[in-house]
Amino acid sequence: MRVTLAQVSPKLNRSNLDDIITIVKEFKNDSDIIVFPELSLNGYLLQDKLYEDAWDINELDNLKELSKNIDIVVGAAMRDGDAFRNAGLYFSKAELLSQHDKVHLPNYGMFEEARYFKAGNIFESFQSTFGKTSMIVCEDMWHEDVHRDLQKENPDYIIALVASPARGFSDDGLAIQDKWYDILKKVSLECNAKVIFVNRVGFEDGLGFWGGSCIVNNNGKIIEKLPLFKEKIKTFNI
Repeated sequence: MRVTLAQVSPKLNRSNLDDIITIVKEFKNDSDIIVFPELSLNGYLLQDKLYEDAWDINELDNLKELSKNIDIVVGAAMRDGDAFRNAGLYFSKAELLSQHDKVHLPNYGMFEEARYFKAGNIFESFQSTFGKTSMIVCEDMWHEDVHRDLQKENPDYIIALVASPARGFSDDGLAIQDKWYDILKKVSLECNAKVIFVNRVGFEDGLGFWGGSCIVNNNGKIIEKLPLFKEKIKTFNI
């Protein structure tokens, strides 16, 4: 299984779709699946721009078409009637195979997602080309009830789409990175699953995103990792 981690720096506008299409075309012949971060089609601090920039699924037909040759996982702000979802989308074989709507919307400190998005209410798995697969979006992974739901689903792969700002700098490293890696290792062991974690980089209104995307095997070991704070797109065999 050839997995491409697309640790990118999305812009706060719809031009991300063209950027993602360009990247997918570049990697589609040498990869089986490419994974982008949370809200990679929109940027993170959308606020009122959400009303203009959220997507309808029929606007993403180009991604569907490209998924004939490579599975594509992206994060997007999606319209749902009069509401909006912070969603992970999995395209495969020219179809939207699965959509996960973020359940736990942070609304504290620097975060105000619950003000703009409607929360999802379910965690489920689906059969992908590679086995039983579950998607989560960022904050979802920090909740023990989600870990229990994932264990019940018993997936082979867990794909985590993330936009985690950097915080907790010290001489020993980055505290938020350590916390995330501990959670990823814990979940991989609890579920006996491989975890594919893709976090964005770049800056938005003073928020810096740290990257550090990685792959964790089902023994809780990080087997592949991308650098901190740098855009990097790389394919790994797992």
